[in-house]
Amino acid sequence: MLRLEAVGKRYGRGRWILQDVDVLASPGEIVAFTGGNGSGKSTLLRIAVGLSRPTRGTVTGRPAAVGYVPDRFSPNESMSAVAYLTHMGRVRGLATPAAVRCAHALLDRLSLIGGKAAPLRSLSKGNAQKVALAQAVMVDPGLLVLDEPWSGLDADAHGVLAEIMSEVAGAGGTVLFTDHRESVTRARATRTYAVDRGRVTLGAAKAEAPPALRPMADVVLAVPARGPGPGALAWEELDGVLSVHPESTGVTLRVDREWVDSVLFTALKYGWSVVRVAEASVAGYRTHTVTDGDGH
Repeated sequence: MLRLEAVGKRYGRGRWILQDVDVLASPGEIVAFTGGNGSGKSTLLRIAVGLSRPTRGTVTGRPAAVGYVPDRFSPNESMSAVAYLTHMGRVRGLATPAAVRCAHALLDRLSLIGGKAAPLRSLSKGNAQKVALAQAVMVDPGLLVLDEPWSGLDADAHGVLAEIMSEVAGAGGTVLFTDHRESVTRARATRTYAVDRGRVTLGAAKAEAPPALRPMADVVLAVPARGPGPGALAWEELDGVLSVHPESTGVTLRVDREWVDSVLFTALKYGWSVVRVAEASVAGYRTHTVTDGDGH
């Protein structure tokens, strides 16, 4: 179990960025930290990862394998995404062939745009963020730490990121992330801490299982006959939506089971048709269909 006890941080004689911070994060948990800019969230994550030492207090229980995605990842490098990830894989103990295979698999899964062989410095912010996420999971992390990880990602990558977080937690790892949107933290986190002016308070922990183990549903929707296209609604902003997979004829949403009715209500309100609602697991569809309709 990762534990931060009475942690404080300041630089030199400057102000305290963090004060008397106590945080617990157990294996299988997805823990969110909320707060405004300058509240101390990023500093807290860097201490959890081990990139920054606390001025006082202790950090214990940090796993050996840690993956970290910083809030800014803009490498001014001429090496390609594949070369960079292969190097990172080798640093973390993978043989070169295994590192190459893992790099290609992750970039394919994240749908990197711009070319695997393109220099890192030529990638857009969103695609650089995909490389940052890939390097964090080149080896299975016991602790995955994500600082505003959705920033700049396209809708497809939003869904893959949510799946990766669930997979890490489902395998017994711990996930820490920051996000300012209550809908995201409520849908994905099993425990939430609020960070405000260096102080950290614990919100109510959810009684249900981690997202990887909760009942989920795959909601398949068809584009309205008249009206907005498949990307017009910000599906990932809706409460309970865990991943989004746009298609030419509609969209497939993976939804926390308790939020299905709310998501369907929103979809129908904006003219979308319900094609199918099926029970789901992280691995994919189950055979049992819950709902099958034509939009009515």
